[in-house]
Amino acid sequence: MTPVSLTDVAAHLPGEPVPAEFYTGYPGAEDRLRDSPMFRVPPFRHHVAEGESNVDLIERAVRPLMERHGRAAIRGVDVLLVHSQLPDVPFVGAGTEVARRLGMSPEWLVDVANGGCASFVHMLGLARQLLTTTSARSALICNAQTAAGQLFTQSEVRGLAQAAIPGDGCGVGYVTASGPNPVLDVRVRHIAEYAGDMTMVRDDGRRYWEPGEAQLRIGFTETGVARVLERGNRLVPEVVTELCKDLGRDAAEIGTLITNQPNRTFLRNWREALGLPPERHPDTFDTCGNLFGAAIPITLDRTIRSGDLEDGSLLVLGGFAHAGDFAGAAAVEWHG
Repeated sequence: MTPVSLTDVAAHLPGEPVPAEFYTGYPGAEDRLRDSPMFRVPPFRHHVAEGESNVDLIERAVRPLMERHGRAAIRGVDVLLVHSQLPDVPFVGAGTEVARRLGMSPEWLVDVANGGCASFVHMLGLARQLLTTTSARSALICNAQTAAGQLFTQSEVRGLAQAAIPGDGCGVGYVTASGPNPVLDVRVRHIAEYAGDMTMVRDDGRRYWEPGEAQLRIGFTETGVARVLERGNRLVPEVVTELCKDLGRDAAEIGTLITNQPNRTFLRNWREALGLPPERHPDTFDTCGNLFGAAIPITLDRTIRSGDLEDGSLLVLGGFAHAGDFAGAAAVEWHG
């Protein structure tokens, strides 16, 4: 497959940092999951403002790309891929509204519902396929996450262990048919046996669209959390190792590993399993919390701006989603 380039990334974080005390100081119900390594609280995260939408975040995140590459280049992309972690409107994806706001008329426009916390890798693989098998020459990948300031701040949810972990933000990627940073390969796993293990529940048993007063939350249980910890610890090192093997490289050759940012336990276990020191596995968890699908592009953007990506180094993006129903990794030869 002719290499395409992950030519640039950009990001946007809404509002001022929200301290942990916003959650830890809030009176809540007894939660047996509070001591789980899944829910160790980060010091800070960001929240969307009331009325702030996925598309608002995407519009702001794309601005640096327009400044660097020209408004016409970004408006003229052939492929627009959008993943919204908390859709603003049922039935309708965010992609068409993104195109309207940015003045785009893409030939390919896809709202990607699956891939979750690793959806940036999933969409990079889709963009790569389209740019090498069709006449398309450029793509815009958008990851927006707005659940933290909306779902997890509800009065009945805010006191739960799960509430303090997420943060809001948006990361975007500009992919071109040629460019400085060739995508060497992408590997994904769709693991159907784990489908449906992540659930959204209300204490009164109602489905999310049915009227009532009980508030929507993620259906974590002790058994479910244990399964997610086991799967997540295993899946990301496996798919990254598989990717490196296919490239004829060793995981020790990874110059920088960028993953999703679910919690400190996963971050530590992943780099130890792959034999990488902390400085080669940047993280944003303590300042941004779990950014879900936006974590990979936001963390990558920060790493690029810090100057920590060496010219010619092997950049690997990896992660898993939901309760383990998706995992993916992508390798990029980074030149800046």
